[in-house]
Amino acid sequence: MTTVQYNGSNIPNSSQKGIIAADKDRYIENSIFPYCTKVDKYEKMTKRGQGTFGEVFKARLRADKSKIVALKKVLMENEKEGFPITALWEIRILQLLKHDNIVNLYEICQQYSRHNKTTFYLVFEFCEHDLAGLLSNGFFYIHANKIIHRDMKAANILITRQGVLKLADFGLARAISINKNGQPNRYTNRVVTLWYRPPELLLGERNYGPPVDLWGAGCIMAEMWTRSPIMQGNTEQHQLTLIAQLCGALTPEVWRGIEKLDLYNKMELPKSSKRRVKERLKPYVKDPYACDLIDKLLGLDPSRRMDSDSALNHDFFWTDPMPCSLERTLSNHSSSMFEYLASRRGGNIHAQQVQQAAAAQKPPNNEGYTDMVY
Repeated sequence: MTTVQYNGSNIPNSSQKGIIAADKDRYIENSIFPYCTKVDKYEKMTKRGQGTFGEVFKARLRADKSKIVALKKVLMENEKEGFPITALWEIRILQLLKHDNIVNLYEICQQYSRHNKTTFYLVFEFCEHDLAGLLSNGFFYIHANKIIHRDMKAANILITRQGVLKLADFGLARAISINKNGQPNRYTNRVVTLWYRPPELLLGERNYGPPVDLWGAGCIMAEMWTRSPIMQGNTEQHQLTLIAQLCGALTPEVWRGIEKLDLYNKMELPKSSKRRVKERLKPYVKDPYACDLIDKLLGLDPSRRMDSDSALNHDFFWTDPMPCSLERTLSNHSSSMFEYLASRRGGNIHAQQVQQAAAAQKPPNNEGYTDMVY
């Protein structure tokens, strides 16, 4: 390719600039991005998901139709700003994490569209079902590797037909950093879908860690029995009220240092609510060990909330009846159990969640801190 340098004598006029612009467009159209193959190598079969992240399709490799993958279309919400930062987070973190309980990112593909715009797809292993699920080794693994997910909800826990659980959607995940100067971290608190957002984030905490994921795990586990999210707030204030009604009053007696959080004195918080987690779950959850595990995961004080290691060693997982193999059960399901498909058949029961997720991914300029990518 010939490179043209312009000096004072050969600066292009307006007509020449038009030719140069056309050449530039043709160059962009014909360029090949490093390490990105064309998505045409895959054949889209069905649409499996849709939300603030974009769209997910079930697809198969044209050269080997037995090879099934999930294509996640990157939502280019504002193309003038370039490749979305959440997609960069997800790619970077999934390149670092390789584990049986973490969804596998195969490659990144591109597709040309009109007006010389390039669309990108993340190519994942395909999981047949999603699960409003249990804690697994995946949690322990990502936390041991200093990663927090920050978007724990039922739709982001998948399970293969062989019964292997996979944590998915790392678009809001980040690495936990340790400041050498001893100053507290200041992460954004505008993360986690509202119904699964822990009280510390709702009260403005920005120096947080793995406990934010464990709160979501408690919500998800309870949802397995109740069949719907257990706290469905419409606003952050409403969500805090629902948390207090279920988990008890948010006071310094229960949660040391809560009064130091930015929004503690700005929110109307019930001061006399009693903790009713086990009482509320008892009609649904007959196993007392399961009730106890959920109760400990939904601890108000993040410093006392059960961690992933303790959860995996809880009596619930080691007391009769022991967990059975899911492979035989799931192999009997010929159709997908994806939340997206179920909601299309029966109405979108999580529409509010999607809206809240959108809000969580767009921190206002005067609130929260835009995390750096490492």
